[in-house]
Amino acid sequence: MEQALARRLAAELVGTAILVLFGAGSVVAALKLGEGKLDYAGLGMIAIAFALAVALAIYAFGTTSGAHINPAVTVSLAAVRRFPWDEVPAYVGAQLAGASIGGLLIWAIFGGDAQDLGLGQTTIAGGTNYLQAIVAEAIGTFLLVTAIMALAVDKRAPGGWAGLMIGLAVAAAILLIGPLTGGSLNPARTFGPLFASTIGGGDTEWGDLPAYLIGPLAGGVLAAAAYDAIARPRAVEVEPAQGALGDIEGGDRAAEPPAGAERQGTAGDIAGRRQ
Repeated sequence: MEQALARRLAAELVGTAILVLFGAGSVVAALKLGEGKLDYAGLGMIAIAFALAVALAIYAFGTTSGAHINPAVTVSLAAVRRFPWDEVPAYVGAQLAGASIGGLLIWAIFGGDAQDLGLGQTTIAGGTNYLQAIVAEAIGTFLLVTAIMALAVDKRAPGGWAGLMIGLAVAAAILLIGPLTGGSLNPARTFGPLFASTIGGGDTEWGDLPAYLIGPLAGGVLAAAAYDAIARPRAVEVEPAQGALGDIEGGDRAAEPPAGAERQGTAGDIAGRRQ
């Protein structure tokens, strides 16, 4: 394994572990304080925790690996040719490993209480059917990947805002779909606590996992393709717009980057350029 890829995989592993530890861990903390009950205010605090964890991971590792920290993001970027398909399995493996470590760390911190409180698992709520769960997760991930495309991929984006705004997009999605599915948006985020709970002998809902695969993957790919088709960021990658905004809007050429051209980016060029 080349050294550059090893560093990027390490960044994905650590970033995803941070996401699960502080995001899913905040679910356990909220349930512990609420004696097993979670109201909408508690969901709001969980959403903030996820937003901050995502922002931190992006600012810390965006320039190393792109800070995907989510298999749905990696696959979505590969689907629109902004990430190499041959690296997708390695990235997804690192993300799942990091999520598992994050889940095990939640167990290490809270002990048996973490298992009793579900270890931050995402499950389909009572009264929500499987199709509704898939649609909800797809909608939430659509918002997340749209934010990524607009703020971390599109070179017209203002610098320095990617981490904060992508984190807030995650928070907004959780506030909308959290009561239905827990607001995962991320197959690794769902897998990590499930894995750790299985190791610890806790109750698990592996049967819900396919909804957390299908929904995020479908919503993410659709968002990446829609952004490329509507906003046309590739046109300015080849010929950067000059002058006023009108010049950007007028440059309606969907030209492709020259073959082999290195992707350049700022603070989380989420396309995950080769280093």
